Amino acid sequence: MSGAGDLPLAGGCACGQLRYRLTAAPMFVNCCHCSYCQRQTGSAFAVNALIERSHLDLLSGEPEPIELATPSGKGQRVFRCPECRIALWSHYAVMGNKVAFVRVGTLDEPQRCPPDVHIHTTRRLPWVRLPRTARAFDAYYEPKQEWPLESRQRFLALKHSSAD
Repeated sequence: MSGAGDLPLAGGCACGQLRYRLTAAPMFVNCCHCSYCQRQTGSAFAVNALIERSHLDLLSGEPEPIELATPSGKGQRVFRCPECRIALWSHYAVMGNKVAFVRVGTLDEPQRCPPDVHIHTTRRLPWVRLPRTARAFDAYYEPKQEWPLESRQRFLALKHSSAD
């Protein structure tokens, strides 16, 4: 994971009703350029920090879950502020509630979680320029090859746990 620095990392919605903190560094950070992320964020891409839900502490407010489509057809549950409607994190069907995909832009210091990879770059808008050193993939990637060992171990432990 690209250095998150000192922990915890705090974040929240635009109106301040919902506040959260990450008590561990994210396992990995994806910048997704797929058309679903573009449409659902109203932007050129989405940047998500993947972290165990057990390391995401809700400090105030109660997020509202909504279901959104994904290219896989399995969907995702997005947690938004009921007041300002900002999306804070989501859970994808594959891992259920075990892994949160935290929207990096909702962190107080989003610069502390730069993308480890750029994915679905075939859908990247032509005016978005990636750094020469960026790890970029036309579609998805093989986590076993891209994730650091510690992150892979955390993910496997989570995958084999009974908690959801």
